[in-house]
Amino acid sequence: MTTRVIIVDDQAMVRAGFAALLAAQSDIDVVGEAPDGAKGVELSRRTHPDVVLMDVRMPEMDGLEAARRLLAPPPGGGGTAHDVQGVREHRPRVLMLTTFDVDDYVYEALRAGASGFLLKDAPPADLIAAVRVVASGDALLAPSVTRRLIADFARQRPAARGKPALRLKALTARETEVLVLVARGRSNAEIAQTLVLAEQTVKTHVSRVLTKLDLRDRAQAVVFAYESGLVAPGE
Repeated sequence: MTTRVIIVDDQAMVRAGFAALLAAQSDIDVVGEAPDGAKGVELSRRTHPDVVLMDVRMPEMDGLEAARRLLAPPPGGGGTAHDVQGVREHRPRVLMLTTFDVDDYVYEALRAGASGFLLKDAPPADLIAAVRVVASGDALLAPSVTRRLIADFARQRPAARGKPALRLKALTARETEVLVLVARGRSNAEIAQTLVLAEQTVKTHVSRVLTKLDLRDRAQAVVFAYESGLVAPGE
């Protein structure tokens, strides 16, 4: 199955380099490029990509506002698409690209529903893998900065914890344990080892957590765990 990708970045050489790298993969089809967020949103709505590679800092409209517009939840709830005046609207996965390992825009992009972020200086193989991971429905945060990113996010943006904390009551004790470990950056295999469970069982628990809390993916689950107070920075 081919993954359709668009690249949104204000630097033409960056767009060309990423496009050439991804187009060389047999399972990835680069269907367009855009130089700013506004044109990226327009292009996405025309071409219906599976993944949008979105630069954080751009003129006209930055990546944060573009991500908000592309990932705005449907009026009636979650999902990846919804009806707007009788037209089925497509909602792609958004992978943010940044030059900096911690960027205020990235925090907000995760809250808006982006599936993660990747540093622009990551090895080419990491970019290719990131597109595939995000396209599969999972989330990706640059491994070297995940914990610091979320800890800084939680410290800098104290949330009103009442409503998120109430939503935790929908989870079973085991699902809560799994959410804690997801928030600490553990993979499914690591969670399975810690809780002495089969990896497939962990996947099922993660899926149920996302469904019960109406979250898109693991990135939003991590943010939710910190915002609700389930996990504290530095733990």
